[in-house]
Amino acid sequence: MTVSNPRIFCIGRNYVKHIEELENEVPGRPVIFMKPYSSLLPQGNKIVIPSHGAELHHEAELVLKIGKAGRAKTDIGALAMIEAYTLGIDLTLRDVQKQLKEKGLPWEIAKSFPGSAPIGEFVTYRNGTTDLGDLKFSLNVNGVNRQNGDTALMLFPVAGIIIYLSGIWELQEGDLIYTGTPAGVAQLKSGDRVELTGDGVGPFSWDVE
Repeated sequence: MTVSNPRIFCIGRNYVKHIEELENEVPGRPVIFMKPYSSLLPQGNKIVIPSHGAELHHEAELVLKIGKAGRAKTDIGALAMIEAYTLGIDLTLRDVQKQLKEKGLPWEIAKSFPGSAPIGEFVTYRNGTTDLGDLKFSLNVNGVNRQNGDTALMLFPVAGIIIYLSGIWELQEGDLIYTGTPAGVAQLKSGDRVELTGDGVGPFSWDVE
């Protein structure tokens, strides 16, 4: 059955150019962190800059919604578990994250605060018709382009992510997966307007308070 409060799995360091811009190491397997349900921020709500940090960065991502519970062992099985997809933003307090990383501490307060996961409206996934391995998307701030993503450039593709995650957690209906961000992450400021759009999905927009 569909869980009322889905888990939100997030994949870090999934695009080489983003890894390079933050001077991180290229991972040998998916980097996973999680956000609580309270992080979701649908269109119509404002992005609020948290008081415990100063540098709020946007990270545009393809987001998957799981519609079939279970564990996947093959690409075909993994894709069959997807119900829908959309675009979202992994909001990150970069200054807070940097301080935590330097001390070897967890990232939760930099990544998992309320409203840290803006999310667009879902589009039904049709296997064989929609190619999630070649989906382009972009993020603009105040009409100026900042990020351009292409899922063909992911280090860990959609099916591989689902296989890896479901090998650790049995995925449930309603679970969401933020699949990682391309290069171009940058700071958001009060008064900004953020817009996401992609192949067959969006546009979605949020104002920053």
